[in-house]
Amino acid sequence: MERRAPDAEPGAEPVLPPAPVATLPNGFLFWPVAIVVVLVDVVTKAIAASALVPPLIPHQVFGDVARLTLVYNRGAAFGIHVGTYSRPIFAVLTIGALAILWRLYRATAPADWRRVLALALVSAGAVGNLIDRLRSARGVVDFIDIGTTAWRWPTFNVADIAVTTGAVLLAIVLWHEDRLAALDAALTEPSASPSAATGTTGADSSDVAASIAAERRGIA
Repeated sequence: MERRAPDAEPGAEPVLPPAPVATLPNGFLFWPVAIVVVLVDVVTKAIAASALVPPLIPHQVFGDVARLTLVYNRGAAFGIHVGTYSRPIFAVLTIGALAILWRLYRATAPADWRRVLALALVSAGAVGNLIDRLRSARGVVDFIDIGTTAWRWPTFNVADIAVTTGAVLLAIVLWHEDRLAALDAALTEPSASPSAATGTTGADSSDVAASIAAERRGIA
């Protein structure tokens, strides 16, 4: 028997609930991105370690602006050091960071592809540099050398690019989530008189609802 709305007139088309939207599990994006980034990082480091010897000798790609220079970094990304124990300290910090990133991934809503992509990039970059720290006492292989004659950015690698890109994207995503939460709270906050409690009118509430919808479209 067809189901109609209670006030539907005889002969009207049946009212059916909207079909659910199928979404792929987050792992369909997270794992391919993470695996590809780690593989590219490992392969490019191996090529640099064999083709750019001896270390610290620049190989020009686009003059002095872009060069390939083999450097072994015992510190963190972009040559950050904390002394003699940089290698074990940063290895432990990386493992702790990966645990936090994994919890964020598990808490990510389905189809939130921007957050999944950000977490995949940061996690893969962290794993890529962790492999170097655990494999060799010489440290992480860096080889991308950007700058000018007077100023140069600290030498870095593919893993550093992934971590930086993912961190920026994750910061943007989390900012959007906080903004949406604040807008939701402003819209749903109970009050006997919206105008007295919050200084808003019905039109203002509509503006808040419109802002929430616009924010959600912006991150969908």
